[in-house]
Amino acid sequence: MKLHVYVHDKPVATLESLDGFRHVMTYHPDVPAEQFVSLLMPVRTESYVYPELHPLFRMNLPEGFLLSILQEQLGPHVGASPLNLLSVVGRNAIGRVKVATPGADPTQPPVAFELNGILRGDNSEEAFVDLVRQHATSGVSGVVPKFLSPSTLGEHGKGTFATDRYIIKGTTARLPGVALNEHLCMEVSRQAGFPTAVTEVSDDGQALVVHRFDFEADGTTRKGMEDLCSLLTLRPEQKYESTWERVVARIKDVVTVPAQQNAALSNLADLLLLTYALRNADCHTKNIALLYSTREQIELAPVYDMLTITVYDDYAKNPPGMAVEGRATWTPGKALERFLQTRCNLAPAQTLERIERICEAIVQVTPQVVEATRHHPSFVETGKRMLHAWNDGMNSLRLQKTWSLPSLDESIAAAKFSDPLPIKRRKVEKIGRSPLLGLR
Repeated sequence: MKLHVYVHDKPVATLESLDGFRHVMTYHPDVPAEQFVSLLMPVRTESYVYPELHPLFRMNLPEGFLLSILQEQLGPHVGASPLNLLSVVGRNAIGRVKVATPGADPTQPPVAFELNGILRGDNSEEAFVDLVRQHATSGVSGVVPKFLSPSTLGEHGKGTFATDRYIIKGTTARLPGVALNEHLCMEVSRQAGFPTAVTEVSDDGQALVVHRFDFEADGTTRKGMEDLCSLLTLRPEQKYESTWERVVARIKDVVTVPAQQNAALSNLADLLLLTYALRNADCHTKNIALLYSTREQIELAPVYDMLTITVYDDYAKNPPGMAVEGRATWTPGKALERFLQTRCNLAPAQTLERIERICEAIVQVTPQVVEATRHHPSFVETGKRMLHAWNDGMNSLRLQKTWSLPSLDESIAAAKFSDPLPIKRRKVEKIGRSPLLGLR
């Protein structure tokens, strides 16, 4: 199969695989240097050959359960290889790069979308998102490409759906209140003054609308975007197989303008501190990305996919997604302060100032968490656990004994919450064990 690769809707390269394994991307002659496809693939005459799909293109494929559904539903029609799936979803890729089959219009969406049985084209996106904002409960199960089964998406993983301007996430049975959870965590980031993706939550609290941030100031032109999983040439399933040190090293490799490198590392420090304060055990290399207009204009993407994942039974015992100085623990101690100083160029006084801003933001957002539990019964248990997790998170950021940081003890007591329910350990089914063997 051969696909065409576009930058800002202009054809710049071909992507093909003759055997399904060896993938070749070749730039067209006379492509300007600024129309590079990836920070790892500058314009050149020699082809880029990978044994698998190139990292940038792998980044734009779905993961996990959604990937398996796409393979099952699309396989009989177009094939189930990564390149075949990219031919379907590549026109709605993240950033300025799009991929399409020969003769296809890269500006047109690849599929129609269905909401409660009504097919809606790209021209009705605003009305579509308005419906999600107002009443997600009956809409989210249908907010999927028409080749997906709505009944299965809500039962597995995170129900996520992307349009040209928005990313829409639904709540699932395994993650009750996750839309409100993420929105309130993002609100902490905003209150702390960090660059943060714009989010809205539906009136019934069941869906999150995230405004896409891969746009230039004109609101039309797409920026390039590559996550650190792609830039570290990791497969998506290897997104946790890295460290904060490796992330910093790759940012320094790619962002060579000193002022922009310092800004990116400063924002990365904020992201790392938020991860500890909010107990986000799901911060991995796919949740950190670089945005760029040119090779001389590269910045860290705003905070996105930030949530207190440890409030859910399946994730309650999880450590941080990536290690600092070889340790993945919620009590990093001096290692965290040392990392911020040596890797991100933050003096101890600057680290304290960032931590104080985050803690103050948590205190400011806490009443919103309490209010959300009053209006959304399904969020009560999640909200209670969030406040306890945030309290623990702030305490873990007391990197020096002399630091005085706030506590949520009084706010939790004033809310008159009952104690959070105990964490339920998920039973792991042993495969291959005979029922005739005695129990141990």
